[in-house]
Amino acid sequence: MKKSEAAYFRQLLIEWQDQLLQRADHTIAGMQESSVYASDLLDRATLEYDRDLALRIRDRESKLIRKIRSALKRMDEGTFGICELCGEEIVQNRLKVRPVTTYCIDCKRVQETLERIIGR
Repeated sequence: MKKSEAAYFRQLLIEWQDQLLQRADHTIAGMQESSVYASDLLDRATLEYDRDLALRIRDRESKLIRKIRSALKRMDEGTFGICELCGEEIVQNRLKVRPVTTYCIDCKRVQETLERIIGR
Protein backbone atom coordinates (compact mmCIF):
# COMPACT_ATOMS: atom_id res chain seq x y z
CA MET A 1 0.00 0.00 0.00
CA LYS A 2 1.29 3.43 -0.92
CA LYS A 3 2.04 5.94 1.83
CA SER A 4 -0.64 8.29 0.53
CA GLU A 5 -3.24 5.49 0.65
CA ALA A 6 -2.19 4.51 4.16
CA ALA A 7 -2.42 8.16 5.24
CA TYR A 8 -5.93 8.36 3.76
CA PHE A 9 -7.09 5.28 5.68
CA ARG A 10 -5.39 6.41 8.89
CA GLN A 11 -7.20 9.75 8.72
CA LEU A 12 -10.48 8.01 7.89
CA LEU A 13 -10.14 5.67 10.87
CA ILE A 14 -9.12 8.43 13.28
CA GLU A 15 -12.07 10.62 12.26
CA TRP A 16 -14.45 7.68 12.57
CA GLN A 17 -13.09 6.85 16.03
CA ASP A 18 -13.41 10.49 17.13
CA GLN A 19 -17.05 10.61 16.02
CA LEU A 20 -17.85 7.43 17.93
CA LEU A 21 -16.10 8.69 21.06
CA GLN A 22 -17.98 11.99 20.90
CA ARG A 23 -21.31 10.14 20.64
CA ALA A 24 -20.37 8.00 23.63
CA ASP A 25 -19.49 11.09 25.65
CA HIS A 26 -22.78 12.70 24.61
CA THR A 27 -24.74 9.61 25.67
CA ILE A 28 -23.04 9.45 29.05
CA ALA A 29 -23.58 13.16 29.65
CA GLY A 30 -27.22 12.84 28.63
CA MET A 31 -27.80 9.95 31.00
CA GLN A 32 -26.17 11.80 33.87
CA GLU A 33 -28.30 14.88 33.22
CA SER A 34 -31.56 13.05 32.75
CA SER A 35 -32.54 12.21 36.26
CA VAL A 36 -36.14 12.83 35.29
CA TYR A 37 -38.52 10.79 37.33
CA ALA A 38 -41.47 9.51 35.35
CA SER A 39 -44.50 8.94 37.53
CA ASP A 40 -46.46 7.26 34.77
CA LEU A 41 -45.51 3.59 34.35
CA LEU A 42 -45.72 3.83 30.57
CA ASP A 43 -43.47 6.89 30.53
CA ARG A 44 -41.00 5.16 32.83
CA ALA A 45 -40.99 2.05 30.63
CA THR A 46 -40.40 4.18 27.54
CA LEU A 47 -37.54 6.01 29.25
CA GLU A 48 -35.94 2.73 30.32
CA TYR A 49 -36.35 1.28 26.83
CA ASP A 50 -34.71 4.34 25.27
CA ARG A 51 -31.81 4.15 27.72
CA ASP A 52 -31.37 0.44 27.10
CA LEU A 53 -31.38 0.99 23.34
CA ALA A 54 -28.83 3.80 23.64
CA LEU A 55 -26.57 1.60 25.76
CA ARG A 56 -26.80 -1.30 23.31
CA ILE A 57 -25.92 1.02 20.45
CA ARG A 58 -22.96 2.40 22.38
CA ASP A 59 -21.84 -1.14 23.21
CA ARG A 60 -21.76 -1.97 19.50
CA GLU A 61 -19.89 1.25 18.85
CA SER A 62 -17.44 0.36 21.61
CA LYS A 63 -16.67 -2.88 19.79
CA LEU A 64 -16.22 -0.91 16.59
CA ILE A 65 -13.79 1.45 18.35
CA ARG A 66 -11.71 -1.59 19.36
CA LYS A 67 -11.68 -2.73 15.71
CA ILE A 68 -10.61 0.75 14.61
CA ARG A 69 -7.77 0.76 17.14
CA SER A 70 -6.75 -2.67 15.96
CA ALA A 71 -6.69 -1.43 12.35
CA LEU A 72 -4.54 1.53 13.39
CA LYS A 73 -2.18 -0.88 15.15
CA ARG A 74 -1.98 -3.01 11.99
CA MET A 75 -1.04 0.15 10.11
CA ASP A 76 1.82 0.74 12.53
CA GLU A 77 2.92 -2.87 12.09
CA GLY A 78 2.63 -2.71 8.30
CA THR A 79 -0.04 -5.39 8.03
CA PHE A 80 -3.06 -3.16 7.35
CA GLY A 81 -4.82 -4.18 4.14
CA ILE A 82 -3.43 -7.71 4.19
CA CYS A 83 -5.89 -10.59 4.56
CA GLU A 84 -5.31 -12.56 7.74
CA LEU A 85 -6.29 -15.84 6.08
CA CYS A 86 -4.70 -15.89 2.65
CA GLY A 87 -2.09 -13.13 3.04
CA GLU A 88 -3.21 -11.37 -0.14
CA GLU A 89 -3.74 -7.62 -0.35
CA ILE A 90 -7.31 -6.48 0.35
CA VAL A 91 -8.62 -4.40 -2.54
CA GLN A 92 -8.99 -0.65 -1.98
CA ASN A 93 -12.75 -0.63 -2.64
CA ARG A 94 -13.31 -3.13 0.15
CA LEU A 95 -11.16 -1.11 2.53
CA LYS A 96 -13.07 2.05 1.64
CA VAL A 97 -16.35 0.36 2.53
CA ARG A 98 -15.04 -1.50 5.58
CA PRO A 99 -11.65 -0.08 6.65
CA VAL A 100 -11.52 -2.28 9.77
CA THR A 101 -11.75 -5.50 7.79
CA THR A 102 -9.10 -8.16 8.21
CA TYR A 103 -10.26 -10.41 5.36
CA CYS A 104 -10.33 -10.07 1.60
CA ILE A 105 -13.77 -10.51 0.06
CA ASP A 106 -13.16 -14.13 -0.98
CA CYS A 107 -12.01 -15.22 2.48
CA LYS A 108 -14.88 -13.33 4.10
CA ARG A 109 -17.37 -15.17 1.90
CA VAL A 110 -15.84 -18.50 2.87
CA GLN A 111 -15.96 -17.53 6.55
CA GLU A 112 -19.63 -16.50 6.31
CA THR A 113 -20.51 -19.73 4.48
CA LEU A 114 -18.82 -21.78 7.19
CA GLU A 115 -20.65 -19.81 9.90
CA ARG A 116 -23.99 -20.58 8.22
CA ILE A 117 -23.11 -24.27 7.95
CA ILE A 118 -21.90 -24.51 11.54
CA GLY A 119 -24.79 -22.38 12.76
CA ARG A 120 -23.00 -19.67 14.68
